[in-house]
Amino acid sequence: MTAALLPVMPLLRAPRPACGWCRNAGAAVGARVLHGLVLVGLLGQWQSSPVQEPEVRTLTTQLISLAPPVAPAPPPPEPVVAPEPAPVKPAVVPPVEPRVQPQKLEHAALARQRVAEREQERKQEQQRQAQEQQRLDQQRRAAEQLAQQQAQQRLAEQQAQAAERARQAEAAAAASRQYLPIAKEAPDYPDRALDKGIEGDCSVTYTVTPQGRVADPQVAGDCHPLFVRPSLAAAKTFRYQPRIVAGQAVAVAVVGVKNTFHYRIE
Repeated sequence: MTAALLPVMPLLRAPRPACGWCRNAGAAVGARVLHGLVLVGLLGQWQSSPVQEPEVRTLTTQLISLAPPVAPAPPPPEPVVAPEPAPVKPAVVPPVEPRVQPQKLEHAALARQRVAEREQERKQEQQRQAQEQQRLDQQRRAAEQLAQQQAQQRLAEQQAQAAERARQAEAAAAASRQYLPIAKEAPDYPDRALDKGIEGDCSVTYTVTPQGRVADPQVAGDCHPLFVRPSLAAAKTFRYQPRIVAGQAVAVAVVGVKNTFHYRIE
């Protein structure tokens, strides 16, 4: 920023005062007025001059793509000299005898016939295998049915036997209940079993006669040998009341009456 000095106008000189202090005061006032004029001139010059903006410089750039390096061209191939073709000899066709063609037809017919025979044999073998498999399946099913029937028959027989045994046991129990014992003595405890501390049970089956006596006593089931004789002897001493039917005694023997003796050391 530049500042221009305004031309200073000549000041009018006033008549000098008569005294010394008056001269000093006048000089001070003149100096102040001069400085004020200079300051006003500078302010006016500074406000009137325009502010210059700084110049903007633009730098323009451009991107350039370089082509890839070109490989050097290969040397031209050497010319290949094609070999000269060998001379082709004309094929010599043997003369065809007139009977060759019928023989070929006959061989072809025989070959077709053999193929047909093999195919027929293969089908027959497959059919035979299928029939054999069917026969085996039938035999297997028949065996399974027979085994099932036999199992059912055995089961039915076992059930029938069990029912019969239950019926007989029920009948014997009912018969024994209908015969009321009159006298039943306990067997004697064997001395040897008592000395050895042997205990056990012994069942005896027998027949009650129409007179109420015991006949044909037999040991049933497991029984210690020391308890067999006293059990049979005690059973023979039993007495029963005759069977009552319609309020009257009936002389009918009851078979299979059972009694169990218990041997305990107290």
